[in-house]
Amino acid sequence: MKARVRFILTLLLGGAAIAAPLSWAHGPGHHHHHHHSRVGVYFGYAWLFPQPVYPQPRSYYFPPTVIVRPAEPQVYIERAAPQPQAYWHYCGNPQGYYPYVKECPGGWQQVVPTPPPN
Repeated sequence: MKARVRFILTLLLGGAAIAAPLSWAHGPGHHHHHHHSRVGVYFGYAWLFPQPVYPQPRSYYFPPTVIVRPAEPQVYIERAAPQPQAYWHYCGNPQGYYPYVKECPGGWQQVVPTPPPN
């Protein structure tokens, strides 16, 4: 009888030792959650009659879903054409620039315009 009582007390103390750290898992304090715990001791003859082994059901492979978005259309910004180089027309005889000199017998020379000095 003493051996049976020791065995039962050992089971109860072992269950309490296992349950104590689990109760402190979320820290100290009062928790108002309802926890229903059960401790069961099962006796059986598993070593004499093991569970029957059934074949595993076939597992199916589902490839990952691939979502393809069309590429954004490229936006082209048309730039204005560069302005053609503007020239002034200079006459050597009589000296002056067009339109101040109307006729140039020696021919006009193209000159790149320069701003006046400050």
